[in-house]
Amino acid sequence: MADRYIDFANSDIGRRLVGAIGLPAPVHLERWEAGRQRPVEGALLIGGNGLLLASLAPGFDRLTPAVFTAPGWTPETGPRLKAMIFDASAITSAEQLGELRDFFQPALKHLDTCPHVLILGRPPESLRDPWAATAQRALEGFSRSLGKEIRHGGTVQLLYVAEGAEPQLEGALRFFLTPKSAYVSGQVLRLVACTDHVQDWSRPLAGKRALVTGAARGIGAAIAETLARDGAHVVLLDVPQARESLDALAARLGGIAVALDIAAPNAGQELVAALPEGIDIVVHNAGITQDKSLKNMTPAMWDHVMAINLQAPYRLTQALLENGKLHDHGRVVLLASVSGIAGNFGQSNYAASKAGLIGLAAAWAPALAERGISINAVAPGFIETHMTAAMPFTPREAGRRLSALGQGGQPQDVAETVAWLAQPGSGAVSGQVLRVCGQSLLGA
Repeated sequence: MADRYIDFANSDIGRRLVGAIGLPAPVHLERWEAGRQRPVEGALLIGGNGLLLASLAPGFDRLTPAVFTAPGWTPETGPRLKAMIFDASAITSAEQLGELRDFFQPALKHLDTCPHVLILGRPPESLRDPWAATAQRALEGFSRSLGKEIRHGGTVQLLYVAEGAEPQLEGALRFFLTPKSAYVSGQVLRLVACTDHVQDWSRPLAGKRALVTGAARGIGAAIAETLARDGAHVVLLDVPQARESLDALAARLGGIAVALDIAAPNAGQELVAALPEGIDIVVHNAGITQDKSLKNMTPAMWDHVMAINLQAPYRLTQALLENGKLHDHGRVVLLASVSGIAGNFGQSNYAASKAGLIGLAAAWAPALAERGISINAVAPGFIETHMTAAMPFTPREAGRRLSALGQGGQPQDVAETVAWLAQPGSGAVSGQVLRVCGQSLLGA
């Protein structure tokens, strides 16, 4: 569904009126398009005194030819900035936190549209010096606040990079500094050492087999399309009632369609039988809502949501593991929701199921790491789908505007995030939840 407010706010008369009244002025976000020549199309400014920049230096020219350092770039002589990286890993005191202000303040008035900012640090829990740990923890408050100030469709993320995880930084930069992360902002992730690497950045999932549940339409279809674009051979799963749409999408993507009720008692055995060659990537996207205030919710409504949203992902993954179908160094991605983080009126069953998926990722990550398998949750916020298009006007507009980016996301935004977590090098991220919500004010 089109967002008419954004269209109006970016028209000639709309810009004047919105500015005069002081209304939010969200911009059309730039998203990844086929044929893009460089991950970063514009100037990249780097700064900070940490050691992480040295490990990144060989890859900067693969991102963009226009790389500037803080002393060499000035607002008066430098180009407008499309991306920024600040290495804060050497900050070990409260006094040194002023380096953040000194780096970012001159640049904020000289940003291009839809800029992307990445701050790098060390995990506070890994530092013995209490002051160093304190200073590194302070980066979270700064990065999230900057995300709410940057405007112009910009995003800000913080990556805590553990010792030994430096080789996986390029993959993170190719996601967080590009339009692939257009609707991801205000996020804090931890990278750990990982032995897997992407061999071909044009097709990072080449040779991988990926299963996507709930794939017939909407976000599931977008995920399947994006995984296939990145080189994966896709297996698309949905309920038998969606067989026609499922078959059509599988034919277009050169994949395989599997019609299966994931809540059925024998769903695990049927899935194992449908995957004789096993699988490398599992995306649990299938989910339902049956909303009602708790005082009016029937046991059947509660149980149905739990069966589809929470129990099925657990049981299907367990069946794949027990039968040797999930390959070593595999990737599991669970589609949660910001409702599972912030809660939502009338969604106690849905929010509980999605919070459970976040807990499942955290609980399973240590055991799966022994086989090089990562498991993470992706928590979308307000995404423009058939479901949100059917919402009443007032809650739909509130969902769109209550974020730092002032708009809803697209299924592609969720799909790009899943595709990044599915990459070999993204085994550096596990047991975590990544929100795709435009830095929603709900649960922020």
